[in-house]
Amino acid sequence: MKLILTPQQLPDVESYNVIGNIKGSEHPEQVIIVSGHLDSWDLGTGAIDDGAGVAVSMEAANLIQKLHLKPKRTIRVIAWMNEENGSAGSKQYAKDHEKDWANHFAAMETDGGAGHPLGLNIKGKREVKTMFTPVAAVLQESGAGMLVAVEHCGADIEPLEDAGVPAFAPIQDSRFYFNYHHTAADTLDKIVPKELAENSAVVVVAAYALANSEQPLPRSEPDRH
Repeated sequence: MKLILTPQQLPDVESYNVIGNIKGSEHPEQVIIVSGHLDSWDLGTGAIDDGAGVAVSMEAANLIQKLHLKPKRTIRVIAWMNEENGSAGSKQYAKDHEKDWANHFAAMETDGGAGHPLGLNIKGKREVKTMFTPVAAVLQESGAGMLVAVEHCGADIEPLEDAGVPAFAPIQDSRFYFNYHHTAADTLDKIVPKELAENSAVVVVAAYALANSEQPLPRSEPDRH
């Protein structure tokens, strides 16, 4: 077998995170992040990794607007730049906001494709999962009521995880994800619109519940690594 490999490291160029806020009605300074990442591998178009995550996050904000909901805390949609080869976007966000972690109420990232959602992964203290039980009951109506404690929810929200901010991510059916992940086959035809919409529903329910929570979420101790 003969392999011809053609990767090359090109010079860095300036690029940007894309950030939009739905301002909270009562606690606008407190932020819930809902996010995906903008960049992809150049072989395909990055549909499942991670155009889907960006679309889900944007649609969550769109649903809140369309339903005329009034989140008490600010919901911040972020399309991160450069997750794939260095996470420069999330590192810059961390640098810009490290003195403001106390006002980051929670963070979510969708970066596992666009398959049917089964529930939510949670990185945080055990009490956070308990507090989310009523939300899981709502999500179970669409088969997405699982709550699973995990060690990590997303590459771009890792700085927030390390700061002790409770983190969340949809649990997605990933049986076919690695058939296409980081290949030329990662194109829009792999996405089922109904399943994409289901993911948006899970994210918006979770984000709105967080934004309107009557009590603060317990924080983990910051990770000093």
